[in-house]
Amino acid sequence: MASNISPQAHIDPKAQLGDNVTVMPFAYIEGDVVIGDNCKIYPFVSVMNGTRMGNDVIVHQGTVLAALPQDFEFTGEKTELIIGNRNIIRENVVINRATHTGGQTIIGDRNFIMEGVHISHDTHIFNNTVIGYGTKIAGTCEIHDNAILSSNVIANPSVRVGRSAMVQGGCRFSKDVPPYIVATHNPIEYGGVNSTILTNAGIDIKIQNHIANAYRLIFNGQVSLFDAINQVIEQVPDSKEIQNIIKFCRETTLGIITKDR
Repeated sequence: MASNISPQAHIDPKAQLGDNVTVMPFAYIEGDVVIGDNCKIYPFVSVMNGTRMGNDVIVHQGTVLAALPQDFEFTGEKTELIIGNRNIIRENVVINRATHTGGQTIIGDRNFIMEGVHISHDTHIFNNTVIGYGTKIAGTCEIHDNAILSSNVIANPSVRVGRSAMVQGGCRFSKDVPPYIVATHNPIEYGGVNSTILTNAGIDIKIQNHIANAYRLIFNGQVSLFDAINQVIEQVPDSKEIQNIIKFCRETTLGIITKDR
């Protein structure tokens, strides 16, 4: 049964709230909303129609969840924002729900979304990511597991950021950022293997060297990405991480970032 609900909060009677939910004064919760157990909604948060929130989520002041998509194709369809478990969403974050009927904007589990972030329609944030202050993520993007986007990053529509990659502060990009790397500068470019995250994740140094060798072939060679991937397959010892790199690069539709030669 829901508890800790301020009488000064506006909660539509149709909204579904789980056990031990805290809703502070002046929060606004619409009717087509589901909030799981042990969530905490701070003052002046707006939880709009289409929000489906998991358990143990903390939403700080001024945030708007399931805001209408800022997309000229949106005509009022019923869509959703799916938020998983144990997320921390800080102040003044805006997350849009999806554009077309049945669509979903998805925030996975255990993400830390910092102040002033905007996540647009139909974007998928996977798990264990950090999205830094003031970062803006356009529609239909993918931010994969354990990725870090530092402060004031601008991710243009439909880009992907691979698992355990880091995009440094102030970068803007329109192409995919592959797994396990650091992306830096403007124009954005490959800045090396993200050894800090890999070491913290317990990835053996030998595997890290294999990842570095794979990216030497991809970024330093004078061949197409297709041919570089084939060189990785032929020359770099196989592992789960190498397979992730191959799969990510093969699936790119926008191309990947480059390296300033």
